[in-house]
Amino acid sequence: MNNEIFNQKSRKESRKQLRGRATKAETIFWLKIKNKQTGYKFRRQHGISKYIVDFYCPEKKIVVEIDGGIHFCSQNIKSDRAREDYFKKLGLKIKRYTNLDILRNIENVLADLSYFLKNN
Repeated sequence: MNNEIFNQKSRKESRKQLRGRATKAETIFWLKIKNKQTGYKFRRQHGISKYIVDFYCPEKKIVVEIDGGIHFCSQNIKSDRAREDYFKKLGLKIKRYTNLDILRNIENVLADLSYFLKNN
């Protein structure tokens, strides 16, 4: 895969701002997966071409997105689908959780992620 599509310098400031404005769910999730707590390294607010994903595991080529309510309106569903199609063409796998999944049931989310990591 072409490494020029990852973390383009022109998007560095945007990635930094997103890390500084993380949602509560993103912060909780990050605290549970950083420093290889899952057995795999994750990056947060990682650039892939024109997109910035919430979390990315380079070893497994897995994108993890944490979705708030805004992702469930029709316009955003379409744009999320286009993003996913693009990522799949790059050979990436996508795993989605909602903010509520993280806030209400982080242990099940982590178990699901662990299973997904081991089987992909």
